[in-house]
Amino acid sequence: MTSNSLRNGILTIVVLSLAMGRMAHAGDAMAGAKMAGAAGEALGTVILKQTAQGVLVTADLKGLTPGAHGFHIHETGACDPDFKAAGGHFNPHRASHGYAHNGQPHAGDMPNVYAHADGTAKADVLNALVSMAAGAAGSLFDDDGSAVIIHAKADSYDDNAGAGSRVACGVIKRQ
Repeated sequence: MTSNSLRNGILTIVVLSLAMGRMAHAGDAMAGAKMAGAAGEALGTVILKQTAQGVLVTADLKGLTPGAHGFHIHETGACDPDFKAAGGHFNPHRASHGYAHNGQPHAGDMPNVYAHADGTAKADVLNALVSMAAGAAGSLFDDDGSAVIIHAKADSYDDNAGAGSRVACGVIKRQ
């Protein structure tokens, strides 16, 4: 094999690898929510990434009280005033709340996040009931958008969430 043939072969492999990498990520949609407390203080970020299996939700939070906190996607992309503008849990399929019953939960229901003694919390959640594709069933980008809410207490996973007041909110925006 000549050096030109070898060089052309390597170049072809590199170009194909780059093209395949672009194709694998071409459909990936990204979004984020800057989380803020009631006084407007920054409490971290939530990043959302569309995958073939659903939306990967990655939280990096601070300033929470230690312990478990309800972690949900809410139906409206608004946080003011006092986070009530975010509405209820995102529920385009009109399902019952929680994981403890037979059937599908709200699309916005996610497992609790747990804050350490220093108030930090990290979480990775795959939510297969939502989408970031415009017009898709369960799209977070409907006419009024969506928000992420952190609650004061743990979600019960039953019909009544029981997660208490809303302590942090972030509007989900495309990146």
